[in-house]
Amino acid sequence: MIISGDRQNHLAHIVTDGVWGDDIADFMDDDQALRAAKIAVGEFVKEDEDLDKNARAKVASLKRNVMEGTPEWDVMYKKYYEEERAKRGQR
Repeated sequence: MIISGDRQNHLAHIVTDGVWGDDIADFMDDDQALRAAKIAVGEFVKEDEDLDKNARAKVASLKRNVMEGTPEWDVMYKKYYEEERAKRGQR
């Protein structure tokens, strides 16, 4: 997991506090807003984990054995990660 559950929970609190504190939105139900933020953060993390997994698999499938941690691996990983994001309509 890229971000622990505790960290995701903390981020959800920061988001809801920031949205409320900056008067971007008022919540009718604070608990419901926090639950929605937790779901959104969780979905983002899952999506990022999926992108990471797919990019790593593509680098591993290359005929030449590119070692993780090398500059070449970093370049290939970033390339494939961005390709995966583009496939999903993310920029």
